Amino acid sequence: MSVWPAWEVREHGIATSWFNVRLGFGDGARVDVLAVVSGAGVSVEDVQARPPLSLDDLAVLAEWIEGPLSDACGAGPGSAGSGEGPHVPPRRARPAWPRGTEGRRLVAEEYRAAQEEGADPVFAVMRATGHSRRRALRLIAGARDAGFLTPRHVRR
Repeated sequence: MSVWPAWEVREHGIATSWFNVRLGFGDGARVDVLAVVSGAGVSVEDVQARPPLSLDDLAVLAEWIEGPLSDACGAGPGSAGSGEGPHVPPRRARPAWPRGTEGRRLVAEEYRAAQEEGADPVFAVMRATGHSRRRALRLIAGARDAGFLTPRHVRR
């Protein structure tokens, strides 16, 4: 991943900066992003990807670029933070969720609680974990495989 400044505008002591971000992947895929960093945080102004990004990938794009942008702005770990220039506020996109057996058990509890309330169990897992639908379905499958939920289909 590479980040380089495109331009910066200062108005009334407030800086707004644009950065070009390029993500390269081992399989030849590439994502080019024009990101705006201001006192309000980070926003994505333009995205070009080859091959095109799925909606799930687009949803986590900000997470992918947040760390390198923080470093480029001088707001990363170990930076002095002179008070000048843009600052990327630290944030976590999704709540902390335990891994392993404990996480699978909690997924199963969320799933069963939603079923008992008549709500969508997959959406309940999505809301609890902060993950996309695809990732929530994987977590539910892991809970089934671990024996916390009943099998989806009876094997013949």
